Amino acid sequence: MLYLAAKALLSGVIIAAVSEIAKRSPAFGALVVSLPLVSLLAVIWLWRDTGDAVRIAAQMEATFWYILPSLPMFLLVPALLRSGVSFWLSLAIGCLVTFLLYFATAWILSRFGIQL
Repeated sequence: MLYLAAKALLSGVIIAAVSEIAKRSPAFGALVVSLPLVSLLAVIWLWRDTGDAVRIAAQMEATFWYILPSLPMFLLVPALLRSGVSFWLSLAIGCLVTFLLYFATAWILSRFGIQL
C-alpha cells in the first residue's frame, strides 16, 4: 500500500510542477509536459512490479500508436479557443475527437494485424 501511495505522490508532484511551470512560461511548461515522463514512470513501475520485458515492449508500442491520434487535440483546442468557443466546450470537443480517433486508430491498425 505504501508503494502505491509513493507512486501516486510522485506522479501528482510531476503534474503539479508542470502546472506551476506553465503559469510562468507556457512554452517551457509545454516542453516539460511533452516529455514522456508519465510513460517512463509507468514503464519503470511496470518493470519493478513484473520484470516482464514482453509486457513492457507491448506497453511502449501501444503508447506510440495511441499518441498519434491524440496529437490533433493540441491543434484543435487552441483553434476553437481562438475562435471564441468556451474553454470547457473546446476541451470537450477536443477530447471527443481524440476518443473517436483512438477507436479509428485501433480499427485501422487491426486491419494491418496490429492489436492494441
